[in-house]
Amino acid sequence: MGDQAGRRRARGERGAVDPIDWAHSFDMDEQKEPVDLRTDQAHGARIYDYILGGKDHYAKDREAGDASLQAWPALRTHMRANRTFMHRVVRYLAAEKGVRQFLDIGTGIPTSPNLHEVVQQVDPRCRVVYVDNDPIVLVHARAFMDTGSAEGGINYIDADMREPDKILSAPQLRDTLDLTRPVGLTMIAMVHFILDDDEAYRVVRRVIDAMPPGSYFAASVATDDFAPEVLAKVARTYADHGEPLRWRTRAQAEKFFEGTELLDPGVVQIHKWHPDPAEAGIRDEDIAMYGGVAYKP
Repeated sequence: MGDQAGRRRARGERGAVDPIDWAHSFDMDEQKEPVDLRTDQAHGARIYDYILGGKDHYAKDREAGDASLQAWPALRTHMRANRTFMHRVVRYLAAEKGVRQFLDIGTGIPTSPNLHEVVQQVDPRCRVVYVDNDPIVLVHARAFMDTGSAEGGINYIDADMREPDKILSAPQLRDTLDLTRPVGLTMIAMVHFILDDDEAYRVVRRVIDAMPPGSYFAASVATDDFAPEVLAKVARTYADHGEPLRWRTRAQAEKFFEGTELLDPGVVQIHKWHPDPAEAGIRDEDIAMYGGVAYKP
């Protein structure tokens, strides 16, 4: 790792991570090969990072982000609402349902507070496994794996969500989580990148089926139900930049939860799931996600 980062951790500081430096200094899975950041094409996680004011993005990501914001100025509001939905969900599962271990598929570029920070505020013993296949996410995940509580644990799996068996067989999963005890499984703003409905349902079902009884599943699912015309422009923009999307209706979103028991209030727009007072003024047409949390009996 870079010397500056090492000194920061030695002083107990977190500091900023330069993804380029880390990508060339980290020993990825014990293979000393440079990380291909694929900066010649836009990536959903980096577009998200750019729109939310992060620093881990490149020209293609900024082009896609600017075009998307031009088509739909509320996109930033929507993305922030998705992030706070995740915070509310995992805090609820840790504080109200006693969940102490989490599997987060589709982590994205870290934006504090991250999932492990939220749940370890409830109980420092919480353990979290992150999954993503974006090289920049991998770089950051390796960097913050030692920022969690001493009592808990954090690990990372470099895998595509479309390969659930690779995720489920990864040693990092079983080394970190006890799969005989309930797990909080989260797939936040991910399934819209799987265009084929049958494949999307199969992937989600495979992971849910592998979780022990008593686990919980939370997801947010992209929809154009509330602003179809403007979101058609957003979808075209993403597709033009190599990131096609699949909008789904409420009924299609609910299908991801089949075989589980949805918790109140069911599948609703994300800003309406146990809403914070700060989100009271958000308009329905500014949110393009359904979300829900379910119990696996």
